[in-house]
Amino acid sequence: MIVLKSQDELGRMRKAGRMVAEILELLRRKIQPGVTTLELDRLAEEQCNKWKARPAFKGYGGFPFTICASPNEQVVHGFPNSQPLVDGDIISIDFGLIIDGFHGDSAVTIPVGDVDETTRRLLDVTKESLELGIAAAQPGGRLSDISHAVQTRVELDHFSVVREFVGHGIGRQLHEDPQIPNYGSPARGPKLKPGMTLAIEPMVNIGAPAVKVLEDGWTAVTIDGRRSAHFEHTIAITEDGPEILTRLDH
Repeated sequence: MIVLKSQDELGRMRKAGRMVAEILELLRRKIQPGVTTLELDRLAEEQCNKWKARPAFKGYGGFPFTICASPNEQVVHGFPNSQPLVDGDIISIDFGLIIDGFHGDSAVTIPVGDVDETTRRLLDVTKESLELGIAAAQPGGRLSDISHAVQTRVELDHFSVVREFVGHGIGRQLHEDPQIPNYGSPARGPKLKPGMTLAIEPMVNIGAPAVKVLEDGWTAVTIDGRRSAHFEHTIAITEDGPEILTRLDH
């Protein structure tokens, strides 16, 4: 069942989304060669505590950290650790929190120092695919319009879309209906209506789309060891079109 949010509930989700955006920006400014993802995890949790918000991921299904930190060939759900990031790495940070009973959820992939041209193009294309997916989230349209927009942009540059993980509805729960694949034909699925709140999150690989999960039961990596990028925003469908809730200038 897809839950439509009231204006009051959307106001709470704006607050949650803004906090998520501010914490991700705080982490972005800290990312440089030599920093560890465990340091970033602690920083995110400290900021949540200051704001009396609850990390959405910590304890969710047994996940033991505040952020998902997935470098290079890791796609999603990576564990923060004490290994320093090095020049030329990329790091995907997925982060969510709960405030006033509602969730915000967002992800970014950030270059560490200087990255090669293919990696830079991967980041640009993945971010653009998210922007186009959001632009396709128009009231009266269909859910798969989002999926088709993402896939079309990604494959234009001969990258591949991960199939095993998808976007999702979000609100009082971190994961609500509907699921939002990042691939598919347009004009299918539920009609998009004002009050829907969605987490759209393309995961894009340089090489093959296939992934595998490591022995920790969480960390997903590309099957061919090539790099992957992940960008995500929480949005609301409004009468005037999509509204990005996890944006700094919101």
